[in-house]
Amino acid sequence: MLTSLSLPLPDDYAALEPYISGEIMELHHSKHHQTYVSGLNAALESIAEAESRGDFPRAASVAPLLNFHGGGHRNHSLFWENLAPASASGGGEPSGSLAAAIERNFGSAGTLRTQINAALAGIQGSGWAWLVKDKESGTLGIVTRANQDIVTGTAVPLLGIDAWEHAYYPQYQNRKAEYFDAIWNVVNWKTVAARFEKS
Repeated sequence: MLTSLSLPLPDDYAALEPYISGEIMELHHSKHHQTYVSGLNAALESIAEAESRGDFPRAASVAPLLNFHGGGHRNHSLFWENLAPASASGGGEPSGSLAAAIERNFGSAGTLRTQINAALAGIQGSGWAWLVKDKESGTLGIVTRANQDIVTGTAVPLLGIDAWEHAYYPQYQNRKAEYFDAIWNVVNWKTVAARFEKS
Protein backbone atom coordinates (compact mmCIF):
# COMPACT_ATOMS: atom_id res chain seq x y z
CA MET A 1 0.00 0.00 0.00
CA LEU A 2 1.02 3.60 -0.58
CA THR A 3 0.87 5.36 2.75
CA SER A 4 1.58 8.84 1.41
CA LEU A 5 2.68 10.66 -1.69
CA SER A 6 5.57 8.70 -3.08
CA LEU A 7 7.15 11.70 -4.71
CA PRO A 8 7.67 14.73 -2.47
CA LEU A 9 8.29 17.92 -4.40
CA PRO A 10 11.94 19.00 -4.46
CA ASP A 11 11.06 22.67 -4.03
CA ASP A 12 8.54 24.58 -1.97
CA TYR A 13 5.10 25.15 -3.39
CA ALA A 14 5.86 28.73 -4.48
CA ALA A 15 8.96 27.75 -6.49
CA LEU A 16 7.15 27.82 -9.85
CA GLU A 17 5.71 31.32 -9.45
CA PRO A 18 4.68 33.43 -11.25
CA TYR A 19 3.79 30.75 -13.81
CA ILE A 20 2.08 28.36 -11.40
CA SER A 21 1.06 29.81 -8.05
CA GLY A 22 2.01 28.32 -4.72
CA GLU A 23 -1.69 28.00 -3.92
CA ILE A 24 -2.27 25.81 -6.96
CA MET A 25 0.79 23.67 -6.28
CA GLU A 26 -0.18 23.08 -2.66
CA LEU A 27 -3.77 22.15 -3.50
CA HIS A 28 -2.76 20.08 -6.49
CA HIS A 29 -0.01 18.14 -4.73
CA SER A 30 -1.18 17.79 -1.13
CA LYS A 31 -4.91 17.46 -1.79
CA HIS A 32 -5.61 16.21 -5.33
CA HIS A 33 -2.65 13.87 -5.68
CA GLN A 34 -3.13 12.62 -2.14
CA THR A 35 -6.76 11.81 -2.99
CA TYR A 36 -5.57 9.55 -5.80
CA VAL A 37 -3.15 7.79 -3.45
CA SER A 38 -5.87 7.32 -0.82
CA GLY A 39 -8.36 6.14 -3.44
CA LEU A 40 -5.85 3.68 -4.87
CA ASN A 41 -5.18 2.24 -1.41
CA ALA A 42 -8.90 1.93 -0.70
CA ALA A 43 -9.50 0.16 -4.03
CA LEU A 44 -6.64 -2.27 -3.43
CA GLU A 45 -7.96 -3.05 0.04
CA SER A 46 -11.52 -3.56 -1.25
CA ILE A 47 -10.36 -5.90 -3.99
CA ALA A 48 -8.16 -7.92 -1.63
CA GLU A 49 -11.02 -8.24 0.86
CA ALA A 50 -13.51 -9.27 -1.83
CA GLU A 51 -11.11 -11.84 -3.28
CA SER A 52 -10.44 -13.31 0.18
CA ARG A 53 -14.19 -13.92 0.50
CA GLY A 54 -14.43 -15.30 -3.02
CA ASP A 55 -16.64 -12.37 -4.02
CA PHE A 56 -15.17 -11.90 -7.49
CA PRO A 57 -18.09 -9.82 -8.82
CA ARG A 58 -17.40 -7.32 -6.03
CA ALA A 59 -13.67 -7.31 -6.84
CA ALA A 60 -14.44 -6.72 -10.52
CA SER A 61 -16.80 -3.86 -9.69
CA VAL A 62 -14.01 -2.04 -7.83
CA ALA A 63 -11.41 -2.61 -10.56
CA PRO A 64 -12.25 0.60 -12.51
CA LEU A 65 -11.13 2.59 -9.47
CA LEU A 66 -7.65 1.15 -9.95
CA ASN A 67 -7.53 2.75 -13.38
CA PHE A 68 -8.74 6.13 -12.14
CA HIS A 69 -6.81 6.43 -8.88
CA GLY A 70 -3.79 4.45 -10.04
CA GLY A 71 -3.66 6.51 -13.21
CA GLY A 72 -4.01 9.72 -11.22
CA HIS A 73 -1.11 8.71 -9.01
CA ARG A 74 1.11 7.69 -11.92
CA ASN A 75 0.29 10.71 -14.10
CA HIS A 76 0.91 13.18 -11.29
CA SER A 77 4.14 11.48 -10.23
CA LEU A 78 5.45 11.97 -13.77
CA PHE A 79 4.04 15.51 -13.92
CA TRP A 80 5.89 16.76 -10.83
CA GLU A 81 9.18 15.53 -12.31
CA ASN A 82 8.40 17.52 -15.48
CA LEU A 83 8.46 20.81 -13.58
CA ALA A 84 11.33 22.94 -12.30
CA PRO A 85 11.65 26.59 -11.28
CA ALA A 86 12.53 28.94 -14.12
CA SER A 87 15.48 30.08 -12.02
CA ALA A 88 16.87 26.54 -12.02
CA SER A 89 16.42 24.08 -14.91
CA GLY A 90 12.87 25.02 -15.87
CA GLY A 91 11.94 26.51 -19.22
CA GLY A 92 14.30 27.22 -22.03
CA GLU A 93 14.72 24.87 -24.93
CA PRO A 94 15.46 21.16 -25.23
CA SER A 95 18.99 20.21 -26.25
CA GLY A 96 21.07 17.30 -27.49
CA SER A 97 19.47 14.19 -28.99
CA LEU A 98 16.04 15.17 -27.66
CA ALA A 99 16.19 18.48 -29.52
CA ALA A 100 17.29 16.66 -32.68
CA ALA A 101 14.35 14.22 -32.37
CA ILE A 102 11.92 17.11 -31.83
CA GLU A 103 13.24 18.84 -34.95
CA ARG A 104 12.92 15.61 -36.98
CA ASN A 105 9.37 14.93 -35.83
CA PHE A 106 7.92 18.42 -35.42
CA GLY A 107 10.24 20.82 -37.23
CA SER A 108 11.08 22.84 -34.11
CA ALA A 109 10.49 23.08 -30.37
CA GLY A 110 8.15 25.98 -31.05
CA THR A 111 6.01 23.84 -33.32
CA LEU A 112 5.94 21.10 -30.68
CA ARG A 113 4.67 23.61 -28.10
CA THR A 114 2.01 24.88 -30.51
CA GLN A 115 0.82 21.35 -31.28
CA ILE A 116 0.72 20.25 -27.63
CA ASN A 117 -1.17 23.43 -26.70
CA ALA A 118 -3.67 22.72 -29.47
CA ALA A 119 -4.08 19.15 -28.21
CA LEU A 120 -4.62 20.43 -24.67
CA ALA A 121 -7.21 22.96 -25.86
CA GLY A 122 -9.04 20.19 -27.70
CA ILE A 123 -9.55 18.02 -24.61
CA GLN A 124 -13.25 17.83 -23.79
CA GLY A 125 -13.57 17.97 -20.00
CA SER A 126 -10.52 16.77 -18.08
CA GLY A 127 -7.41 14.97 -19.21
CA TRP A 128 -3.77 15.14 -20.21
CA ALA A 129 -1.59 15.77 -23.25
CA TRP A 130 1.65 13.81 -23.55
CA LEU A 131 4.76 13.98 -25.65
CA VAL A 132 5.57 10.31 -26.22
CA LYS A 133 8.27 8.21 -27.85
CA ASP A 134 7.30 5.05 -29.67
CA LYS A 135 9.52 2.22 -28.40
CA GLU A 136 9.47 0.42 -31.74
CA SER A 137 9.95 3.23 -34.25
CA GLY A 138 11.72 5.75 -32.01
CA THR A 139 9.50 8.53 -33.33
CA LEU A 140 7.96 11.21 -31.16
CA GLY A 141 4.25 11.97 -31.11
CA ILE A 142 1.53 13.70 -29.13
CA VAL A 143 -1.34 11.84 -27.51
CA THR A 144 -4.16 12.92 -25.23
CA ARG A 145 -5.83 10.88 -22.54
CA ALA A 146 -9.15 11.53 -20.87
CA ASN A 147 -9.49 11.80 -17.10
CA GLN A 148 -6.63 9.85 -15.48
CA ASP A 149 -6.12 7.27 -18.20
CA ILE A 150 -2.45 6.45 -18.64
CA VAL A 151 -0.26 6.16 -21.71
CA THR A 152 0.06 2.47 -22.61
CA GLY A 153 1.31 0.18 -25.37
CA THR A 154 4.51 1.04 -27.20
CA ALA A 155 4.28 4.74 -26.32
CA VAL A 156 6.58 5.94 -23.53
CA PRO A 157 5.49 9.17 -21.80
CA LEU A 158 8.20 11.83 -21.88
CA LEU A 159 6.34 15.02 -20.96
CA GLY A 160 2.82 15.34 -19.59
CA ILE A 161 0.71 18.44 -19.08
CA ASP A 162 -2.32 18.29 -16.83
CA ALA A 163 -5.44 19.86 -18.34
CA TRP A 164 -7.70 19.27 -15.34
CA GLU A 165 -9.17 22.48 -13.94
CA HIS A 166 -7.49 21.91 -10.59
CA ALA A 167 -4.13 22.42 -12.34
CA TYR A 168 -4.86 26.01 -13.31
CA TYR A 169 -8.26 27.38 -12.25
CA PRO A 170 -7.38 29.17 -8.99
CA GLN A 171 -4.87 31.29 -10.92
CA TYR A 172 -6.02 31.35 -14.54
CA GLN A 173 -9.75 30.73 -14.07
CA ASN A 174 -11.36 30.24 -17.49
CA ARG A 175 -8.20 31.39 -19.31
CA LYS A 176 -6.72 27.92 -19.61
CA ALA A 177 -4.86 28.83 -22.81
CA GLU A 178 -2.75 31.20 -20.67
CA TYR A 179 -1.86 28.29 -18.39
CA PHE A 180 -0.93 26.15 -21.40
CA ASP A 181 1.44 28.93 -22.54
CA ALA A 182 2.83 29.65 -19.08
CA ILE A 183 3.72 26.09 -18.12
CA TRP A 184 6.45 25.94 -20.76
CA ASN A 185 8.42 28.38 -18.60
CA VAL A 186 8.79 25.66 -15.95
CA VAL A 187 9.16 22.51 -18.07
CA ASN A 188 12.17 20.53 -16.88
CA TRP A 189 13.75 19.55 -20.19
CA LYS A 190 16.51 17.64 -18.38
CA THR A 191 13.92 15.18 -17.06
CA VAL A 192 12.27 14.92 -20.48
CA ALA A 193 15.69 14.26 -22.08
CA ALA A 194 16.52 11.60 -19.47
CA ARG A 195 13.25 9.79 -20.20
CA PHE A 196 13.94 10.06 -23.92
CA GLU A 197 17.39 8.49 -23.55
CA LYS A 198 16.15 5.77 -21.19
CA SER A 199 13.33 4.72 -23.53
